[in-house]
Amino acid sequence: MERIMVKTEEQIAAEQAWYGSEKVWLVHKDGFSLATMVKTEPGSLPEGKVKIRLEHDGTLLDVDEDDVEKANPPSYDRSEDLASLLYLNESSVMHSLRQRYGGNLIHTYAGANMVVINPLSTPSMYSEKVMHMFKGCRREDSAPHIYAVAQSAYRNLLTTRQDQSIVLLGKSGSGKTTNCQHLVQYLVSIAGSTGKIFSAEKWQAVYTILEAFGNSATAMNTNASRFSHIVSLDFDQAGQVASASIQTMLLEKLRVTRRPEAESTFNVFYYMMAGADSTLRTELHFNHFAENSAFGILPQSKPEDKQRSSQQFTKLQAAMKVLGVSGEEQKALWLILGAIYHLGAAGATKDTDEAGRRQFARHEWAQKAAYLLGCSLEELSSSIFKHQAKGLQHSTSFRGGPDEAGQGDSSGPKVTALECLEAMASGLYSELFTLVISLINRALKSSQHSLCSLLIVDTPGFQNPRMAQRRRGATFEELCHNYTQERLQTLFHERTFVQELERYKEENIELALDDIESSTSLSVAAIDQASTQALVRTLARTDEARGLLWLMEEEAVQPGGSEETLLERLFNYYGPAQGENKGPSLLLKGEKPHLFLLGHSHGTDWVEYDAQGWLNHAKHNPAAQNAATLLQDSQKKNISGLFMGRAGGATVLSGSIAGLEGGSQLALRRATSMRKTFTTGMAAVKKKSLCIQIKLQVDALIDTVRRSRVHFVHCLLPKAEAVGGGGEPRVAHGESPDSGLMTLDVSLLRAQLRGSKLLDALRIYRQGYPDHMVFSEFRRRFDVLVPHLTKKHGRHYIVTDEKRAVEELLESLELEKSSYHMGLSRVFFRAGTLPRLEEQRDVQTRRNITLFQAACRGYLARQAFKKRKIQDLAIRCIQKNIKKNRGVKGWPWWKLFTTVRPLIEVQLTEEQIRGKDEEIQQLKQKLEKVEKERNELRLNTDRLESRITELSSELADERNTGESASQLLETETSERLRLEKDMKDLQAKFDSMKKQMESMEMEVMEARLIRASELNGEMDDDDTGGEWRLKYERAIREIEFTKKRLQQEFDDKLEVEQQNKRQLDRRISDLQADNEESQRNAQQLKKKCQRLTAELQDTKLHLESQQSRNHDLEKKQRKFDSEQSAAQEEVQRERSQREKLAREKDMLTGEVFSLRQQLEDKDLEMCAVNLKLEQLEAELQDLNSQESKDEASLAKVRKQLRDMEAKVKDQEEELDEQAGTIQMLEQAKLRLEMEMERLRHTHSKEIESKDDEVEEIRQSCSKKLKQMEVQLEEEYDEKQKVLKERRELEAKLLSAQDEVRHGDIETEKRLRKDLKRTKALLADAQIMLDHMKNNAPSKREIAQLKNQLEESEFTCAAAVKARKSMEVEIEDLHVQMEDISKAKQALEEQLSRLQREKNDLQSRMEEDQEDLNELMKKHKSAVAQSAQNLAQISDLQAQLEETMKEKQEIQEKMQALQSQLEFQEQSMVEKSLVSRQEAKIRELETKLEFEKTQVKRLESLVARLKENLEKLTEERDQRSSSENREKEQNKRLQRQIRDVKEEMGELAKKEAEASRKKHELEMDIESLEAANQSLQADLKLAFKRIGDLQAAIEDEMESDDNEDLINSLQDMVTKYQKRKNRTQGDSDTDSEVEDRVDGVKSWLSKNKGSTKNLSDDGSLKSSSPPGRRRFCFDRSDEEEEEEEKEEGGASQGSYRSRYKYSSYLKDSNSEDKPSETST
Repeated sequence: MERIMVKTEEQIAAEQAWYGSEKVWLVHKDGFSLATMVKTEPGSLPEGKVKIRLEHDGTLLDVDEDDVEKANPPSYDRSEDLASLLYLNESSVMHSLRQRYGGNLIHTYAGANMVVINPLSTPSMYSEKVMHMFKGCRREDSAPHIYAVAQSAYRNLLTTRQDQSIVLLGKSGSGKTTNCQHLVQYLVSIAGSTGKIFSAEKWQAVYTILEAFGNSATAMNTNASRFSHIVSLDFDQAGQVASASIQTMLLEKLRVTRRPEAESTFNVFYYMMAGADSTLRTELHFNHFAENSAFGILPQSKPEDKQRSSQQFTKLQAAMKVLGVSGEEQKALWLILGAIYHLGAAGATKDTDEAGRRQFARHEWAQKAAYLLGCSLEELSSSIFKHQAKGLQHSTSFRGGPDEAGQGDSSGPKVTALECLEAMASGLYSELFTLVISLINRALKSSQHSLCSLLIVDTPGFQNPRMAQRRRGATFEELCHNYTQERLQTLFHERTFVQELERYKEENIELALDDIESSTSLSVAAIDQASTQALVRTLARTDEARGLLWLMEEEAVQPGGSEETLLERLFNYYGPAQGENKGPSLLLKGEKPHLFLLGHSHGTDWVEYDAQGWLNHAKHNPAAQNAATLLQDSQKKNISGLFMGRAGGATVLSGSIAGLEGGSQLALRRATSMRKTFTTGMAAVKKKSLCIQIKLQVDALIDTVRRSRVHFVHCLLPKAEAVGGGGEPRVAHGESPDSGLMTLDVSLLRAQLRGSKLLDALRIYRQGYPDHMVFSEFRRRFDVLVPHLTKKHGRHYIVTDEKRAVEELLESLELEKSSYHMGLSRVFFRAGTLPRLEEQRDVQTRRNITLFQAACRGYLARQAFKKRKIQDLAIRCIQKNIKKNRGVKGWPWWKLFTTVRPLIEVQLTEEQIRGKDEEIQQLKQKLEKVEKERNELRLNTDRLESRITELSSELADERNTGESASQLLETETSERLRLEKDMKDLQAKFDSMKKQMESMEMEVMEARLIRASELNGEMDDDDTGGEWRLKYERAIREIEFTKKRLQQEFDDKLEVEQQNKRQLDRRISDLQADNEESQRNAQQLKKKCQRLTAELQDTKLHLESQQSRNHDLEKKQRKFDSEQSAAQEEVQRERSQREKLAREKDMLTGEVFSLRQQLEDKDLEMCAVNLKLEQLEAELQDLNSQESKDEASLAKVRKQLRDMEAKVKDQEEELDEQAGTIQMLEQAKLRLEMEMERLRHTHSKEIESKDDEVEEIRQSCSKKLKQMEVQLEEEYDEKQKVLKERRELEAKLLSAQDEVRHGDIETEKRLRKDLKRTKALLADAQIMLDHMKNNAPSKREIAQLKNQLEESEFTCAAAVKARKSMEVEIEDLHVQMEDISKAKQALEEQLSRLQREKNDLQSRMEEDQEDLNELMKKHKSAVAQSAQNLAQISDLQAQLEETMKEKQEIQEKMQALQSQLEFQEQSMVEKSLVSRQEAKIRELETKLEFEKTQVKRLESLVARLKENLEKLTEERDQRSSSENREKEQNKRLQRQIRDVKEEMGELAKKEAEASRKKHELEMDIESLEAANQSLQADLKLAFKRIGDLQAAIEDEMESDDNEDLINSLQDMVTKYQKRKNRTQGDSDTDSEVEDRVDGVKSWLSKNKGSTKNLSDDGSLKSSSPPGRRRFCFDRSDEEEEEEEKEEGGASQGSYRSRYKYSSYLKDSNSEDKPSETST
């Protein structure tokens, strides 16, 4: 997870000062310098200039904006990842690299890649301790190191089970091979292997051998690799190294015989010459070395070099022993190397002898070479020099091979004897190197099953002799190595840019990036571009562009082919003069004829090549091919045995790729893939070509790497002087490097950065989404972070929509929205987001594993406890049996049983053991047999699989060869047929043209003869001949005059054309200058735009990082708030517990005090008892002394004594119990005090820690709060607008409330009137009550009435509660209705206002639309008019052109006429014709002037129309912009109207619901009023009868027979109550009836007998309906008025009209007790 470092105030102040000063980098030719931007007034500097102040001397400078780049704060000087820089530019990157390099930090992350600057010394950062520091770490948790790259690749291999590869890029001498060794050592040491068969010592031995046989000292590097190789590590299921192999290619084998000046051959020759012991020297004939050698292999002259070489040879022999190379095999290697040396010492003759033979110059050294190779001198000489007289043959056919060497064209150039000797030596060394690779792979081979591979690619770096101050041109081998690096750079560009952008396009992800420059395809195409006719065998040179390798192959087989024609064709195709090439040319001519310049690394590294003798590389030499045969047929068994064993296997692919052997399945797969590269399509035809083999080898390398996930390591060279100029060795191990070694060459570093396109890669890494994962994989991997989703859906939930599930998962993870992007099939993440999720997943996984371990341990502990219980039970059982055995062991029968029982089982047991032993022996034999068969089958299977693989590869080769042959045959056949057809057509045309030419020649001859005869005949026939002679002379003069005139016209026209040409040239030059200036300006603007875009993107990324940081801080703040609330709750809980404990302590203290009091009381009682006991004892003594007392009194005293002793014992026991209780309470008190002290201490610590955390969070949040204040100020303005709208709404609400309050005042007045009327009725009822009290019959009846009154009050109280609840509900409904009505009114007003605004806008839009339509009509008419005018103009221009043509014709005619006129004047012609012609000329001139004036008028008309058209277009644009604004405003208002309509709909629903409830209540009221009216009519009729009977009842009240009358009245009252319950009525006019009923009831209650009936009937308790209640309260008038006011304020409108009668009844019965209630 990203670490959030807390900065000090000093650091924050320093950063603020940095940002305030605006530091920049000034870029210049020597590097870059830190400066400060100086603010100037606008207009004081020219455009594009800025003023800066240099930091080192304070100089003020005016510089271009393009030369200034923003600088990062000092905290980024040693940033571990260049992608994390605040401002990403070239100077900032170089500054960070320079700062890190100065601090001996040579590794730096560059996004997904690694940058390593070669320290030119051996730092102590590659130890085994450092290896273990990186073991198991993620890339984000580790510092930049080459081990981190290896660990990242290894971790991805284990996680994804996908092949990985690490590619090292860089110049020669930048440390690629060293880093490759570190990578292999780390992987082997950390991953390990089964049985430790791949140890670091073994790999060190491998690289010792490779450095000896494949490295040499060059001008660029003192120990440069001269071959490319791939190290393949195969891993098994457990992540251990199962097998390994090495494949090599592009060996620079000609270095054995020929190399540039001041460079050496391979190291092994010097090691062997200096380190061989005496026995080996004797065997190799090294006792005396030759003074000179044709190959330049001479022993070293310096003693220290000899000593170093001797030590290296000893180390080489030890390495071979480690790899299992036997002594005989080593001896074979030394013999071949010695033979190569002796061949160089033998040399070859420069010229052939008289017999035309080629031979050795020194036969004695050749004899030594033949002896070492195990052959005779004649065999060696024939292998080298035989069949060379006919020249060399180049295998252009797919069947061309070594057996066709003698069938070449005899006209080819003859090779010298030295070239043949060099070919043999290079062939021998190539076979030797292939053998060494086979021996290494034999030591690394394993038959274990492997799952996936990790490849490490190491190639020679970029070679440029100019960097080493060499004046020579680069060789063909250096071109091949540079070509390999270019192809790897192209792979980097493809993986970094092309594939990423294509993936974004496929997933519909829009990413704003600058134009990514093309890859290095231009320089690569100049080397290897193939022709479409590559499969056609033709000797003709075609015009189709192809690369240098293909041109070399063609020129090698051409009869007149040479390096000059090769370069000429190459420049025709790719030179700067070729117009078809797009983009800048990367191929330039050199100063000398054979030199040319090729721009590598996007044109940042120009290498000058010398093409002299390059065609020899494209020619086959049979001597090189005879080397393998010579070694296989050697008489020395150790040599022939090694090479005969290799002859049957396919270890070398077409003489180019070595090391294809291997026992693992992955090795066979790689070998098959590489063979397929050489056997498909064009490769099957051209695989024998030496030049095309180079391309095919690189293709095989790239295809192998492309199938895996690639990790790139860019190795940079710090400075050119330290490369190895002068051949000086590097700093040896353990020596302290010079202080100057840690400096950087900024220009060289800048060129390397530009060539590698690291800045573009960093930019796309920062702005893009480098990490991505498929939806299903992401969900399966990270659903552990959100366990609540798993609980929600269940463990076996099947996901139907992966994208929706991932979105839900991401929302639960609370990631920043800008940190990820959802594609179509996968989710993409910004850099650093996925590693944070991985870390969270690891933390959660560790927590889950910990919980699982705890559960497992608990389960195991419970099982162990159960086992212990069983063991305890068993022990008890055994003990019980032992006890029983002790009881029966003396029995005779038991002794007999124990003696006989073993004897019975002995025989059976021995037989069983014997049978089991026999079965075991049989099974062992069977197992051994099966194991033997299994091993044999396994060996047979491996052998058959390898054979099948070889046969399948051979079959595939043959099949591909056949297909290529058939394709070639078809193309050649079609080409031959086409050429034959073309030839027939051309032959027919040639014949017809020949015939026509012969006929025309005959006609010409006949015409000439006829004319000559006619002239001769005329001359003879004419005697005088005067007339014809004059005609003839006149014709001759006319011809001469015409010739002169035509010559003069031609000269005049030529002069005019030359003037026009000069003008055009000047104009073209001016236009070219303008064009170049515009291009420069455009380039500058483009650079400025790119710079500004980069700064904008950097600022945007910085903003996103700040937003993500704020998001993380908010998450932490929320987490802290939750923790703080939990802590506060914990504190509160602890405080409550503390208070509880304090109360318990007080209680316990009180109990202790009481118990102590009781104890003191008991002690006093004990003292009293003791005193009493003493008294009794004294009395007893007295009684004893008095013998005269009787026994009865003695017994009585004794009984009293026993009773007293018993009491004493009871009291003592009780005291003991009290003391124990006191002690327990004291212990509990002490324990509680200790617990309270511990809790207080813990709580204080927690409070302190929480306070610290709060302080830290407060400090961290203070900055955030400052940032949020700005946002709050912006939001404040919006809030003011909202408050203004709110105040408007409140004003409307207050007006509505005033209206409502006015209605409330009227209602209150009406209620007061009702109250007064009710009080009057209440006073009347009080008078009646007083009268009834005066007429009260007796106390008993009053008591009965009081009881009834209490019961009625109880029921009345219940009814009052029910009534109040109903009133509260009704009031709530009423308030809701009022709110709804108010909201409705407000929304209606807002809707109407919005509707008005909408109508206004629509009307304005309609007006604008009408104006726009009119404008469009005008525009269309103007466009039509302009089109017509343009058509007229074009017509007039055509007419003008015609008139100009006519003018020219007229002028020509005039000139002809003038000439004729002159001639006629000389010939006395009439002047009338001349005058007519002059008149005609004048007429034409006037016509021409009229046409000119017409043209001028039309041009002015066109200009005026163009101005009108521009004005109309401007008006149209303004109208369209205003229309767009109106549309946007209309859309916004429509959205507001839609929202208001939705709110209106909701309010309408609420209003409808309230109106429905209101309607229901009104219906209930109407029904009740109708029932009440009917009931009142019945009551009036009934009470008339009651009034008549009441007088009679009063007279006869004391009589005995009034019971029937009371019963009849009671029945009448009961019927009234039932009828009233049925009707459920209520009215204002029934008060009188009610009063009468109450009077009857009160009168009936006076009678004794009626009490029982009334109580039994129960009508007085529950007779009133639920919709109507009557009450009587003993309250004052003031309380009643307050209650009325409260009810009046709470109830409004229709509610008051409905419940007015209830309040009236309540007020009217305020003095009376309730007699009717309803539940």
